[in-house]
Amino acid sequence: MRADRLVSLVLLLRQRGRMTADALAAELEVSTRTVLRDIDALSTAGVPVYAERGRLGGFALLPGFRAEFPGLNHDEALALLAAVGSSGGDHALGLGSAVASALRKVMDALPDGHHDTARTAARRLLIEPEADLLSRRTAAEQIPTAVMDPVRRAVLDGRKLRILYAPVGGDEQWRVVDPVGLVTVRHRGYLLATRDGEDRTYRLSRVAEAVVLSDPAQRSDNVSLDRLWHERSTRFRNGDARTTVSACIHPARREELADTALTVTDEKLDGDGRLHLELTFQDARHAEWALWQLGTDAEVLAPQSLRDGLYRRALDIAEHYRPRDQASANATTGEI
Repeated sequence: MRADRLVSLVLLLRQRGRMTADALAAELEVSTRTVLRDIDALSTAGVPVYAERGRLGGFALLPGFRAEFPGLNHDEALALLAAVGSSGGDHALGLGSAVASALRKVMDALPDGHHDTARTAARRLLIEPEADLLSRRTAAEQIPTAVMDPVRRAVLDGRKLRILYAPVGGDEQWRVVDPVGLVTVRHRGYLLATRDGEDRTYRLSRVAEAVVLSDPAQRSDNVSLDRLWHERSTRFRNGDARTTVSACIHPARREELADTALTVTDEKLDGDGRLHLELTFQDARHAEWALWQLGTDAEVLAPQSLRDGLYRRALDIAEHYRPRDQASANATTGEI
């Protein structure tokens, strides 16, 4: 841990020039006293760090000093800055501080003269922002370090894992699983595992505790997480509870509904200029919620149970906002 911090300290001074002990402590998430001890250690090791006194003083490296780190070409570094810096997987998998350290090393690995170009380009590349154009937030789940560290260690070391897991609508229970891999999708983290030989997928935010066991995990040495995720998500979409819906919608709302549905199996434009869609949803409640968002821009054709559900919901809303009679309105306003 300290070696990584010392490297990060050198990179910060290389990239930003003179910095105060307080500023370094804030960047490295340590105390000012720790920074001063690290500065002494670097000086002892021969790294040319010197102190500048005065109100605008701080610590700096002698001009021309360059730490030896593996180099990257300009486009490779830009790709890492964009993908690692914006993807959100660092939060879901508990790697936030490691990502910050990696980005400093990426910047340092750029050829001389390209740092300003890289900083400008990185500011103009954004992947997976916190909200979409409709201001719907996509904030990453925050997984406690006490949970994420043992889960990640079990996955990478190939050890069995004991987790306290709370399924939707169920009570917490301990389970012993063989971890296969970790996946981040739309800022949500998942553990792919097997249990008693059966495929299992666990939402990391529902893991309350995790303990790495000494027994080796029973799993294949060769794995394709992309293929496994596709297979498991397909099985999930094709589960017994899924609902198939036929609906006509305004074409302008097509993408909004398609993003919410599991699949769009058929679509065609009818004579009235509306889109006729065949969609599948996770269950009836999911379908009712999704179609309700479109208001009068959508009409469900089938199933009838979904039409009935939307009708009852509309009646409830209408009753809630039913105009008061005139006498009640006058009493409320104090008029005669």
